[in-house]
Amino acid sequence: MDRPNILIFMTDQQRGDTALAGSPAHMPNLARMRSEGVTFSNAFCPAPHCCPSRATFHTGLYPSEHGVWNNVDVGNALSRGLAPGTRLWSDDLREAGYALSFSGKWHISAVETPADRGWQMGFPEPRPTVSAEEVASGRPHTREWAMYERLAGQPEAAVRHEGEILRPGYGTYTHYGTSPHAIVEFDEHTVEDAFRVIHGRRVSEGPWCQFVGTLGPHDPYFAPADFVGRYDPGDVRLPDNFGDRMEDKPALYRRTRDRFDQLSEREHREALRHYLAFCSYEDALFGRLLGALEERGELDRTLVIYLSDHGDYGGEHGLWCKGLPCFRSAYHVPAVIRWPDGIREPGRVVDAFVSLADFAPTLLEAAGIGAGRPLSGQSLMPFLRDEPPAQWRDALFTQTNGNELYGIQRSVMTREWKYVYNGFDYDELYDLRNDPGETRNVIGDPAHADVVRELCARMWEFAHAHRDVCINPYIMVAHAPVGPAAAFGEFRRHGT
Repeated sequence: MDRPNILIFMTDQQRGDTALAGSPAHMPNLARMRSEGVTFSNAFCPAPHCCPSRATFHTGLYPSEHGVWNNVDVGNALSRGLAPGTRLWSDDLREAGYALSFSGKWHISAVETPADRGWQMGFPEPRPTVSAEEVASGRPHTREWAMYERLAGQPEAAVRHEGEILRPGYGTYTHYGTSPHAIVEFDEHTVEDAFRVIHGRRVSEGPWCQFVGTLGPHDPYFAPADFVGRYDPGDVRLPDNFGDRMEDKPALYRRTRDRFDQLSEREHREALRHYLAFCSYEDALFGRLLGALEERGELDRTLVIYLSDHGDYGGEHGLWCKGLPCFRSAYHVPAVIRWPDGIREPGRVVDAFVSLADFAPTLLEAAGIGAGRPLSGQSLMPFLRDEPPAQWRDALFTQTNGNELYGIQRSVMTREWKYVYNGFDYDELYDLRNDPGETRNVIGDPAHADVVRELCARMWEFAHAHRDVCINPYIMVAHAPVGPAAAFGEFRRHGT
């Protein structure tokens, strides 16, 4: 089989259920992808945050291995970029003779750009977002204070308007609206640049890989008006668990919802309407690129991947955006692959647990390249060939130290249960068979003590295997119901 061309279209903050049949999101181009490819209905990111999840996609490793835990650009960043010596699959493709082009969002490192990893860059211009001097100093930068200095000279809003959330001293946040907006403008420029690359490429150049990273449908949800108009407000329904007040969950979850409670129920529906419209807009941009490849006769020789870096609460539990509340919707991402030469029986839906870490080994195998190093992900090629492996993961694990507001959190999810270890508050346990909406935290039920112990042990096994050092024994921070010694079989056999 000839080495395929590769097109990757990665949106930002798109819910996984928008890529599934029956979704209220109108996405005809993605629907075509589903019918001509393979849909992974249970694909998840490792962290509800752009940088660590994108780093996992590009490395095939988890945050504890690649070293990116948070937003690399903010003043209080825990890490500015990848751990020294970390390779990306683009390094391998470049060395194997692939021509690489990158348009749009990177957000993996503040000190490296895609150009440093073999990509030809168009829009935006590649440049580090934090200087080498700032990194060497070891001190946080304080550029963000400039925004508050400007705010100090402006009167505080006294009246809340449509879609607004008042935040004294932070500035009023507008949750949704119609473009023009910077996100939409960025995405237009990104796809225009990618379109230019497609039409400027000589067909005889050999194998190529093109990455297109948009910003939508990230909050705030400002979609073009014509896309918003395609959704009847009367047809928009909030999630069944919208009314969950989260009284049995960590206080931070409730505090986060308090902000969004400024919105009326109608405004929540409008937010969802605009979010769905934003997804439709992203689908239209994606369709432009598919059309360009088809026009040039390259589409059927190209492995196309549509996915996102993380999800969005979308009104579940009264929440929006993404953050520490460890609900499925923040981690569930769309993942669809189309590849006529490599897929048997297109149109299938695979419900195996898939991680963003799995795409690095998949791309390397598709290109006929050996990784030459251990990767934490597993190749999805057997699923594309409709030859599912005899053994595949039966659980998913997440790793986050928080977004811009930090808090240690790990979770393990099986088909039946989900356990969340919160270093900043009490833990969570959900019976997914009877409570798929994660509305009832049953961590305190003695009947489930064995489940908690087993899942906690599996969490520590994963941590040990992936060099996660969230294991400090100090009396003030060692709060898990069973400690890291549970990672080892001897303890599990003889433990109390």
